[in-house]
Amino acid sequence: MELRVEKFAQIRRDERVEGLSIRELARRHSVGRETVRQALRQAEPPAKKPRVRSAPRLDVFKAIIDRMLTDDLTAPKKQRHTARRVFARLADEHGATELSYSTVRNYVRLRRAQINTDAGRLGDAFVPQEHAPGAEAEVDFGDVYVILAGAKTKCQLFAFRLCHSGKAVHRVYPTSGQEAFLEGHIAAFETLGGIPTKQIKYDNLTDAVTTVIFGTGRRRTENPRWLLFHSHYGFDPFYCLPGIDGAHEKGGIEGDVGRFRRNHLSPMPVVDSLAELNEKIIAWDEADDARRIDSRIRTVGQDFATERLLLAPLPFERFDPGLSLTPRVDRSSLVTVRMAKYSVPARMIGRPVRVSLRASEVLIFDGRTEIARHPRVVAVRGQSVQLDHYLEVLQHKPGALNGSTALAHARKAGTFTTAHDAFWAAARKTDGDAGGTKALIDVLLLHRSMAAGDVEAGIRAALTVGAVTADVVAVEARLHQARGGPGASRPRIADAREPERRVISLTQRRL
Repeated sequence: MELRVEKFAQIRRDERVEGLSIRELARRHSVGRETVRQALRQAEPPAKKPRVRSAPRLDVFKAIIDRMLTDDLTAPKKQRHTARRVFARLADEHGATELSYSTVRNYVRLRRAQINTDAGRLGDAFVPQEHAPGAEAEVDFGDVYVILAGAKTKCQLFAFRLCHSGKAVHRVYPTSGQEAFLEGHIAAFETLGGIPTKQIKYDNLTDAVTTVIFGTGRRRTENPRWLLFHSHYGFDPFYCLPGIDGAHEKGGIEGDVGRFRRNHLSPMPVVDSLAELNEKIIAWDEADDARRIDSRIRTVGQDFATERLLLAPLPFERFDPGLSLTPRVDRSSLVTVRMAKYSVPARMIGRPVRVSLRASEVLIFDGRTEIARHPRVVAVRGQSVQLDHYLEVLQHKPGALNGSTALAHARKAGTFTTAHDAFWAAARKTDGDAGGTKALIDVLLLHRSMAAGDVEAGIRAALTVGAVTADVVAVEARLHQARGGPGASRPRIADAREPERRVISLTQRRL
């Protein structure tokens, strides 16, 4: 186009300045005389006519294709003709073996849109929307895979997005249950520093809606706990139409889930825990404040700075998102919660306890007193067992320690260290299996009142002098604590101005 405009300008100038004839202008510029006449009539070249590719072989089949596409107007969405199906039917039923697939595909694409328009169907048309600051938000879940503690694990990405600024808050949870649904909202409200004043849009999630009443517009039967939650925080939920018909009603969050997953969770993140992953996600959300949505002049963070001031304030009390359950402790000092088992202190055997089931952890109470806290187990029939809960039983049954599930879990979690193993081996050599194991249990009981680093420092000091008793470990641990020792990994340095103090083994003294 630019070359043609330049050529027209040169022709017009030569005719104006030099007064050349049409024949001379055509010869000088190597164009036809009609082109010269066009240039002299108008400065802008005429638009080129689009090239229309003819398909004479298709003409006899156009009416057949139109009938197929017209029949699709009343057919179920998932049973309508694709271009490939139209092509196959033409070949099988009408002998159209000389047609190419591209010819049929191009015709189907154009005619389908025309037939839908003529029938009054404009489903693919979009209406621009304006969202007042601080008024609306959208919520959704999305599947995401994580390399969690070395294993590929399917988790759920919770996403909360303000409609005006596009500011979003994300968290990853083991499931998309109601606990995660509520915790995600609380995390979003506290991160944003407020609550949308008008409404929050949702799919018909089972965590919020128990029944969709069809034929009555948007009437829903809400889950009682969810009803209590949004009443507590003072916002109105807006439920989109079921299925694909309602996807466009919260298109912002649909796109945000995909964007966040592609930009931050691809490739699959490798973490030891979901708490570690969520710490990274908080940093990624803060970094996303610097991005611009489409052609907006201001960044997400700049728009949110204005929107934050218009959000409704948080209530004084924080809602407890945990699901309250009351299981009974079995003979193995375990409670079963959602097909997973969690240990509690052995004194609770046979008694009911109260469990607060949360998205990432499980809290267990005796009345109002918290007696156990576990990370939530995702695997069906999985277990979370703490060795400390069985120490009183093991004092009477020391032989059960070596093959116990609690010991295996403690080794895997790193709470039963090589220092404990070395103490146990030395104690069994001195006092026998039963006596040595009881000495180890006495040492493990010290962890209830002292820091792990201090106890490990006491174990190493006791092993150094050959005094493998819990009393010696306790004395050395208190000395390490009094010196403000940061942990057992740092070597102990004696003060040259003070007399040397060391524990003397009674066995060595007798010898």
